[in-house]
Amino acid sequence: MAKGNKISTDGGADLGQNPFGALGGLGGLSNLPSGPGPSAGKDEGAQPEKTSKRGQPNTNRGRVEIRRLTGGKGGKTVTAVSGFVGIGEQEKQQLAKRMQKVCGCGGTVKAGVIEIQGDKREPVAEILREAGFRPVMAGG
Repeated sequence: MAKGNKISTDGGADLGQNPFGALGGLGGLSNLPSGPGPSAGKDEGAQPEKTSKRGQPNTNRGRVEIRRLTGGKGGKTVTAVSGFVGIGEQEKQQLAKRMQKVCGCGGTVKAGVIEIQGDKREPVAEILREAGFRPVMAGG
């Protein structure tokens, strides 16, 4: 494009009509609360904190399975936590980081499964209970 053919981005002239102008006379819309909507000030990706019917924080976030695996790990034992429902990858990363710190070992999140190095089923189960999950020991 030549320098003289630039399009102005200052908003330009008024369109001449408001496509929502006719909605003002309906009356039903004036009963809506004014101000920011319910999601104002929240992160776009953040999920609202679930509460029970009594308004208490939800402590039953679902059942998760804790397994001890050795296959395909070069003979090393790995504690795997799976079965998470309704939580995102970021929260799984945070849980994995906390488990690593408490257990004093390494770990990762692969395909939605938290893997912690070593047989650390008991400390992992305690962390999951504190986070509101119901851990179940599965497998051997």
